[in-house]
Amino acid sequence: MDRLLRPRERHVFSGFTKPEIDKMETMLEESEEQLLNQEFCKKIAKKFNRSSGRAGKPIVKWTEVHSWFQNRQKDAPKNMHVLPKVSPSNGTNAISQVPKDGSKAGARIPDLSDLEFEARSSKDGAWYDVDIFIGHRFLGTGEVEVRVRFVGFGAEEDEWVNVKKSVRQRSIPLDHSECHKVKEGDLVLCFQERRDCLIYYDAHVLEIQRRLHDIRGCRCLFLIRYDHDNTEERVRLRRLCGVRC
Repeated sequence: MDRLLRPRERHVFSGFTKPEIDKMETMLEESEEQLLNQEFCKKIAKKFNRSSGRAGKPIVKWTEVHSWFQNRQKDAPKNMHVLPKVSPSNGTNAISQVPKDGSKAGARIPDLSDLEFEARSSKDGAWYDVDIFIGHRFLGTGEVEVRVRFVGFGAEEDEWVNVKKSVRQRSIPLDHSECHKVKEGDLVLCFQERRDCLIYYDAHVLEIQRRLHDIRGCRCLFLIRYDHDNTEERVRLRRLCGVRC
């Protein structure tokens, strides 16, 4: 399916989003030992609530994560054997294998498996959440590329992307109380809403109209200009993620 129709989705709330379900399905296949542990479920719920895909949606409670795993385990055939999937947590994190200086020799950088990343697609210039890093390669120029699989997409959508230019830590949605952190000139990740596409693009803040907050939260308006096509738009805070000065 065309990626334009499958961005980092903001579905109408109906429980877990598809990317969240995909993530839990992967966990279910890799290991069932800790899935019903309270602290583990709290950690997963916290990650989901920090994800840009949950912006504007009700928070996920750890008990809901626990119930989902519990129900899935009950539904699964008792004797089914599932081969584990490749993931950053089992030693295949491509970024953790790339030396800091970009050379083929040198010390490994610290394990980054607890961090979440986003990568820019060369197909549309938009940013998508990274599910796993599949491999890495060194170019003749000395630059490093990693092969990524995006959350919610299959292997046919995997891409090689430049580590320095097109991979970064995942942008976190801004809370209503954080609107004061956004300044004119800031680089932000903005959720672009169009009739046929819902995608996250980099944008710069041109102007801010500060307004009093009410029961609905922040009512300020932000004039932004998208970097990929220079179009301008006034948006609410709920559509902005991760201020990058």
